[in-house]
Amino acid sequence: MIRTPFHLVEFSPWPLTGSLGAMMLTVGLTTWFHTQSLITLLISFILIIMTMLQWWRDIIRESTFQGYHTLKVSLGMRMGMILFITSEICFFFAFFWAYFHSSLAPNMEIGASWPPFYIHPINPFQVPLLNTAILLASGVTVTWAHHSLLYGNQKESTKSMIMTIILGMYFTILQMQEYLETSFSISDSIYGSTFFVATGFHGLHVIIGTMFLSICLMRIMYFHFSTNHHFGFEAAAWYWHFVDVVWLFLYTCIYWWGS
Repeated sequence: MIRTPFHLVEFSPWPLTGSLGAMMLTVGLTTWFHTQSLITLLISFILIIMTMLQWWRDIIRESTFQGYHTLKVSLGMRMGMILFITSEICFFFAFFWAYFHSSLAPNMEIGASWPPFYIHPINPFQVPLLNTAILLASGVTVTWAHHSLLYGNQKESTKSMIMTIILGMYFTILQMQEYLETSFSISDSIYGSTFFVATGFHGLHVIIGTMFLSICLMRIMYFHFSTNHHFGFEAAAWYWHFVDVVWLFLYTCIYWWGS
């Protein structure tokens, strides 16, 4: 095997299968919207889940049991995670751009008002405010877990990670119930489109972050992390804090100001 000082320390097929899964997910969602067919969507889910499980398996094997994650490799992974979060910022920036483009100068087709006359927006001081408190609390607990790892306190880090995952799952359940109770849908003008696309993709990121933290919890329980070698957890914590910050912007701009 050729050893290289980069994050991809072994040749891996998972970037290719992950890209194929993402492409099939896009095609599957489009097919579902237009023809109600779920075959392509289900295949994409299976491919993505299998890619995630096997890629995580390889990363755990490389870092914990084979010792391939040297300081040079770890630095490359940190830069990769920073660039990934930067791309996610650009991703959500596009949704905010679309929202403000339509809300700051509403056209005649929606009654020249924002929100449109026939839209009854969600009260920002009910479930959205509770979700804000939940995500802020989860940011506190994941930071608690990080400091517990730094001090080698496995019991406290496990406890705080469980609390973080429960809060993430609770947020997802509340948002799902909120979607079921809204008086408008994604097809209700630009308001419905921007609302559900922005908040829906954020909800997807919360689900992904919860899975990410669940893997970290498993690794904490199996003593995979040490006080000075736990970038897998740090990457998950960075991602979770990013999700928290995006929600604060969503709550302020879409739920509160937009209502």
